[in-house]
Amino acid sequence: MSEETVSGPDVPPDHLAINPRSPFFDADKLQRGVGIRFKGVVRTNVEEYCISEGWVRVQAGKTMDRKGQPLTIKLTGPVEAWYEDLGENPPVAKA
Repeated sequence: MSEETVSGPDVPPDHLAINPRSPFFDADKLQRGVGIRFKGVVRTNVEEYCISEGWVRVQAGKTMDRKGQPLTIKLTGPVEAWYEDLGENPPVAKA
């Protein structure tokens, strides 16, 4: 797999999570709005993603664990991310 990841201030990080308990949580970057394309389909239910490792984590229905956190499933495949506040044709981070 060739590395085509673009880097810079207008490209989302390689690994990002929406859960504040995660070490990959970054509120400033999430406020900008991050778009995710997984296996060619734009997804809006992604809890966490990693571009370089090629996976996303999505909630498994309405099931909760014993601490009240949603149970998630890790799906593997090609992942692309971009900031939605940049309008049309933003720079896309992909692997």
